[in-house]
Amino acid sequence: MNNFKIVFSDFDGTLTYKEGLNPVFFDIINLLASKKTPLVIVTGRSLSWGHFLLTHFPYLTDVIVEGGGAIVTRSGKFITEECLVSHENVLRLAEFANEFTTEFPKIKLSVDSFGRKTDRAIELHDLQDGVYFHHIEEFLRAHNINFSTSNVHLNFWCGKVSKYLAVSYFLNNQKTLENECLFFGDSLNDQAMFKSFYNSVGVSNISSVIDRLEFKPTTILTGDENIGPFGVLNYLKKNL
Repeated sequence: MNNFKIVFSDFDGTLTYKEGLNPVFFDIINLLASKKTPLVIVTGRSLSWGHFLLTHFPYLTDVIVEGGGAIVTRSGKFITEECLVSHENVLRLAEFANEFTTEFPKIKLSVDSFGRKTDRAIELHDLQDGVYFHHIEEFLRAHNINFSTSNVHLNFWCGKVSKYLAVSYFLNNQKTLENECLFFGDSLNDQAMFKSFYNSVGVSNISSVIDRLEFKPTTILTGDENIGPFGVLNYLKKNL
């Protein structure tokens, strides 16, 4: 049995099931609460989603959002944001987003992009045409804009941003070592964590992208019983 000080987890596809929360998510929170182990969600979702998670789930006190671009923290009744991207790159991104929408008028930014600060997102279901996807990637590369895909979005941003950089920054402030913590993920944008994080676990639905991962999690769960939050809960029950 391990005594992990913090559990970090991706959100979409890892803590959600069929694009939504189900009772297993609450089972995970209740289990971690009983062990007095914090859960920090590390997601590509927006700052506004970070506020939602903290206000609706009292056990959560910190959420890393926008793929590592910002940290949202709740202390008592107060919620604060810490941007991990320079002001210059925030402004550059805003300017580029205008260029992007001019270049691709038929492609709309995600509905939550109004609540984003350090990145922008496009719904993957709007990019089913592979040619369109290819043209967008070429445009992003030509403008030196970084990007990655999650289960639901193509995200793009300016500057150095990754889930791992944000988690490392968070742990440094907490004075906690990486090897005392655990990370769950399932997506391409979790690779930075899989590459460098000491204890990483892929839930079984990672099989859909496993051949595209250059860096894989230390532990890969298998079987339908370990899809998304079911895998997270089963692993925690055995290892906490």
